Amino acid sequence: MKAAVLYGKEDVRVEEVPVPSAGPGEVLVRVQSALTCGTDLKIFRNGSHARILKPPALFGHEFAGIIEAVGPGVQNWKPGMRVAAANSAPCGNCFFCKRNQANLCEDLLFVNGAYAEFLRIPERIVRKNLLPIPERLSFQAAALTEPLACVLRGFQAVQPREGETVLVLGAGPVGLFFVQLAARAGCKVLVTGKGARRLETAHRCGAQQVFNLQKDPEPWGEIRPATSEGKGPDVVVEAVGRPAAWSQALSIVRPGGRVLFFGGCAAGTEVPLDTQRMHYDELTLVSTFHHTPETIRQSLGLLAEGTLRADGLITEQAPLKDLPAILRRMLTEQDAVKTAIIP
Repeated sequence: MKAAVLYGKEDVRVEEVPVPSAGPGEVLVRVQSALTCGTDLKIFRNGSHARILKPPALFGHEFAGIIEAVGPGVQNWKPGMRVAAANSAPCGNCFFCKRNQANLCEDLLFVNGAYAEFLRIPERIVRKNLLPIPERLSFQAAALTEPLACVLRGFQAVQPREGETVLVLGAGPVGLFFVQLAARAGCKVLVTGKGARRLETAHRCGAQQVFNLQKDPEPWGEIRPATSEGKGPDVVVEAVGRPAAWSQALSIVRPGGRVLFFGGCAAGTEVPLDTQRMHYDELTLVSTFHHTPETIRQSLGLLAEGTLRADGLITEQAPLKDLPAILRRMLTEQDAVKTAIIP
């Protein structure tokens, strides 16, 4: 089969590799759609990821497909079924799992290799995080289940309420999901970002105002007056993953407001904290990582209901052979949202 293999920094090659077989408790999926994402781009740029994969390794983790074969002992799953899966599953037994923090599991099992014709799903993920796709939901939309599940954890942690102003820093796929959730909750949504197509999508997803950082890199003087009584946003969602954006989130939120640090920065990064403002303005700072089996199911449910738009988040599709060029382009361009890779 054809599959993308990561060898190191900015080195992904589409190669012929053996088709995996489904072992005990495992399922083999014929991939119908695999989506590009910011995490994969970071891994491509850095050449590895301490927790997720080390090269050489099969690559990609957002996908949906059709069951090709099932291994010994598999129940309730049959060839021909349409499925989506999370890219990980917790152990259920460690310190964190027992405290309802499965995303912090000490033995979080990951699966990679979605940029391929076939993907073998490990037994634990089959058991905990493999889900059937309703017939009305496309494979491309179903492949959004994993990133939306991560966003849901963040949204639930910061709890935007009706009538509040939410500022989303970043108009990538994650930021656009936050826009939709906040608009659905009855919030006034402001967005900063780059790329005309992304910002237009933010408008369609429910943002009342967008601020193009390519035209004005410092729009903060315009943002505060757009909030209630000019006090600043009630909630700021950082969906960029850069120290400068973390610092900006802290500086723009109103007194008594809440900040969600969603975008992960590089290891070893430090961000200065204004302790006086933190204390006397009574700020609430929250960070979230990854997803849980609960949010995976909530995510697929929202997508199946049509509650959230999936069409605007997948702006292109391409064959597997084009993946290396697409990843290189993503390093410098910020207009397309997600590309569906069709093996």
